[in-house]
Amino acid sequence: MMDGIDVHLGRRLRRRRRILGLTQQQLAAACGVRFQQIQKYECAANRMSAARLWQLSEVLEVPVSYFYEGLAQEAALDKEPEPPEPVARRETNDLVQAFYSLSERPRQRLLDLARSLNETEPKVGHAFP
Repeated sequence: MMDGIDVHLGRRLRRRRRILGLTQQQLAAACGVRFQQIQKYECAANRMSAARLWQLSEVLEVPVSYFYEGLAQEAALDKEPEPPEPVARRETNDLVQAFYSLSERPRQRLLDLARSLNETEPKVGHAFP
C-alpha cells in the first residue's frame, strides 16, 4: 500500500531529477542501482531509506529536507500537491536543451521571435477593447 509520504517523496525526486535534466537511467547509475529502482521510488512502489535519501540528496545537489518540503501543508490540507513548476515540466526541459543545441545566431533569432510573440499577445487580466 502506498503511503502519502512515499508519494510526496517520489514526486519531489522526480521533480528535481527533471529540473536537472537527468534520465532515470543516469540517476540510477549515479546511485549504483538499476533504473527500475528509481521508477519504483518515483511512483512510491518502494520506500526510500534514510541512507538512500541522503545519497539522492548528494547526487541531486539538494539538502535532504528538500524531499520533505511542502509535506506538512499537503497533509494539513489533505489535498493533492501543487502542479509542477514550469521549470520542472518535461517540455520546458526539452525546449531549453533544444535552444542550447542551436548556434548563437539561430538562438538569438528564436529568442527575438519569442519576445515578439509575447508582445502581440493580449495581456492576461486586461479587458479587450
